[in-house]
Amino acid sequence: MTHLQTSEAATGTGDRSRPRAALPALCVTQITSWGIVYYAFPVLNPQITASTGWSSTSTTAAFSGALLVSAVTGIPVGRILDRRGPRAVMTTGSALGVAAVLALACAPNLVAFTVAWLLAGMAMAASFYQPAFAALTRWWGEDRVRALTVVTLAGGLASTAFAPLAAALAEHLSWRTTYAVLAAILALVTIPAHALALRGPWPPAPAPTPQRDTNTGAATRSRPLLMLAAALTLNSFAMYAVVIALVPLLMARGASPTTAAWVLGLGGAGQTLGRTLYASLAHRTGVITRTVALIALGGATTGAFAIVSGPVPLLVGIAIGAGMVRGNLTLLQATAVTDRWGTTHYARLSGLLAAPATIASALAPFAGAVLAGPLGGYPGLFAILALVSAVAALLALGS
Repeated sequence: MTHLQTSEAATGTGDRSRPRAALPALCVTQITSWGIVYYAFPVLNPQITASTGWSSTSTTAAFSGALLVSAVTGIPVGRILDRRGPRAVMTTGSALGVAAVLALACAPNLVAFTVAWLLAGMAMAASFYQPAFAALTRWWGEDRVRALTVVTLAGGLASTAFAPLAAALAEHLSWRTTYAVLAAILALVTIPAHALALRGPWPPAPAPTPQRDTNTGAATRSRPLLMLAAALTLNSFAMYAVVIALVPLLMARGASPTTAAWVLGLGGAGQTLGRTLYASLAHRTGVITRTVALIALGGATTGAFAIVSGPVPLLVGIAIGAGMVRGNLTLLQATAVTDRWGTTHYARLSGLLAAPATIASALAPFAGAVLAGPLGGYPGLFAILALVSAVAALLALGS
């Protein structure tokens, strides 16, 4: 092997170190995994509670439990990814996801339903964005922003594809049968895709550059990481509370479940549109400027939902705008580590940075369901969430 080939394999910048099918496969599996394991729940939850008698607070708490498990599991998963690559991790995650969705469909009581969601949390940690980002960052090297943009462009379509599909299935089937059908789709798409398309050699981590301190201990104690973690944590709390609470907000304002699902889904289309703009935004702004701006814009769209009650086309427009911001924030978080500390320990540092944000996103749906009543309904909840985003934007100034 020539010196050039060795360098390319080490950095992930050469075509020989990239499995050609990895990027298109990850695009498809992110759409499917997010769409089924995550976005189907807010659409099906009203039918779940109506048919079982379980409270919305209890079912949402089970869903939040999944996100908590995902946050905790993501840290050791990141260490495994740094050492061994994504194939075994993501294939196992897909299989766990299928088992979890089937367990949801068959859950005879709330305890079993909750346990199924905890299993789903392990699947999320091993098959959602974090392992996909780690794979693309190592394999694509300096070209990683393009690869990350492509996969998140696709991932943004998860709610667009699967929220309406879940609603359509639920119109003709029970929620249990709907989840069983979705589990079959998840199995057919994601398990073979991860097993077959991620078989390329896993390049060794690139050497640290002298311009960046990539020592994980120093990075985790640094003020910028702590401030960034705090900002992303508050922002994740607000953003994920909005995603899960949007359907009940719209239904409380008179929208049908199908219409509410479409509004949620079109927000996903907004994510895809927004991500096409991220590369240009990254070239034109500094990392702190765009972090503050995107978090503040997210809070503005949340505030708009609190104030605007209709008509539906206007709510769709706000949903698309909110989705555009969420799409950019996903890429912002995907590149936060490399923008500051390089790629040497990307998966580990990314897991550490993502853990508190994921915990906040886990607590957000449950907290939103609990707080909506005392705050006078979902418009009051959205107003408070807009304020949370404003605080997050101020914290981001120190990152």
